[in-house]
Parts: sequence; C-alpha cells; structure tokens
Amino acid sequence: MRTPHVVVVMGVAGTGKTTIGPLLAARLGVPYAEGDDFHPQANIDKMTAGVPLDDDDRWPWLDAIGAWAHGRAGLGGVVSSSALKRSYRDRLRAEAPGIVFVHLTGDRKLIEDRMTHRQGHFMPTALLDSQFATLQPLQADERGVAVDVSGSPEEITARAVAALDDLDSPTRSDRAEPSPR
Repeated sequence: MRTPHVVVVMGVAGTGKTTIGPLLAARLGVPYAEGDDFHPQANIDKMTAGVPLDDDDRWPWLDAIGAWAHGRAGLGGVVSSSALKRSYRDRLRAEAPGIVFVHLTGDRKLIEDRMTHRQGHFMPTALLDSQFATLQPLQADERGVAVDVSGSPEEITARAVAALDDLDSPTRSDRAEPSPR
C-alpha cells in the first residue's frame, strides 16, 4: 500500500481475523490491535454464555475500536472487528474516516470447522448462525476488499496485501472484488 491506512480486518467469527490481522500488520509494517480486547467484560460474559450481542452491547465496543483507529490516522494500523453490519462500519468510519476494510469471507463449513478446532476463544460455534444472519457484506461505496479464507494464513495474507495494493492503484475502482475460490 502506498499510504499508511488503518485497516479493519472484518468477518464472521472463525474467519481468521485474529490470525490474519497480525500477519497483515507485519507485512504492512504497522501495529496490530486485537478487536476482542476492546470488548467490555459484560460482552465477553454474554458471548461465552452463548448469547449474541445486540447493538446496545456493540456501540461502546465499536466506539473504542474507532477511537484507536482515529489515533492511528496517517500512521497506519490493523485492527480486527467483526463489523458485520453496515451501520457498524459507518460508526467506525465516523470516528476514523480513512479506514479500509478487509472482509475475510469463506464457506460456512470451513469456518465452522476452524471454530470447532480453535482453543481458548470465548465465541462458541453455536453463535455462527447468528453471525451469518447479521452479516451485511461490503457495499460498492465502502472502501475495502473481500478476501477468501481458504488456504494457509500466509496465502490469505498475501491475497489481502495484493488486494489492498490493487485498491490503491490509480487505475482501480473504489472497491476490489472478492478473490476467486
């Protein structure tokens, strides 16, 4: 990427935001912030109990992520956030207008399998259906790219870097299309 953007790595639980985010940050030479660390304990307790968050739960979390992104404006950074709804991304953009989204996408079965095998995370597989039901993919007027999560973390990260570079290309439209599967 030509300029140091703040990149939000987004997607449903299990797409690899926590894995890809730090790898992407390292490739871009910017700091990484784990979006889950911005959740208040009440949100973590709720999700651990298998209860989906509602918008009232999410607003303070999104505001905290947005404040971090705002503080990184012009410096660059990568932060993870599910950012499932357009209104959530709008809220983040209100705090940090220059942010760019990397939407990690993939087959539901692959994502569920990855969630089943990960350890030490509070988000149960039972909430995956609610995540997909809530998901509103990036729209044409939102600055970002969609990146398929099949393959190794290094392959996914390489696709994300290439898509971001392509997004910054002067011959490119405002939004890159999803990577082929």
